Amino acid sequence: MEAQVLAWISQYGYFAIFFLLVFGIIGLPIPDETLLTFSGYLIYKGNLHLPLAFACALAGSACGITISYQLGRLLGHRVLLRYGKYLHLTEERLAMAHAWFARIGHWALTVGYFIPGVRHLTAYAAGISDVAPHQFAVFAYSGAVLWVSTFLSLGYLLGDRWEAVEKNIHYYLEWLAVAIVVLAVGYLVWRKWIRKKGV
Repeated sequence: MEAQVLAWISQYGYFAIFFLLVFGIIGLPIPDETLLTFSGYLIYKGNLHLPLAFACALAGSACGITISYQLGRLLGHRVLLRYGKYLHLTEERLAMAHAWFARIGHWALTVGYFIPGVRHLTAYAAGISDVAPHQFAVFAYSGAVLWVSTFLSLGYLLGDRWEAVEKNIHYYLEWLAVAIVVLAVGYLVWRKWIRKKGV
């Protein structure tokens, strides 16, 4: 699948970046980080222009996560569990996304982009949880900007070394996920302690 995705980007450029990210964020098995890093590499090679590549990647990410959010709002938990298998949505994965919301609230929409298997789930969970559209937009779209910028920059800065480093991206992302969870829990504990101290 990864080789096919890279071939599509090489052949169709900006259109492939947009549509692949839409489907990847919705939940289809598309290697999003690899896609973005490779796109950054193509910018480095001069095959893509940075403003257009960034705009297409951001638009694809924003459209994908918005569709996921709207599906969560319209279909609800029960329907998603029944038909979610086509988008790799299982009860366990949705429960994990709900747990994220319970721990770090709307920030899950922002940091969830950087955690494998989480970014599209948080949008479904936000929709099911009736998160207000303006709140969803602020947190989800700011996360998309950070995520797209990070991986396009990574591909651009690594240049010809992008492929060797890309193989370890998921490993580093897992450690990043652990660090984010630890920081989030630490923040919640600190905030609770400050409130108790204030009382």
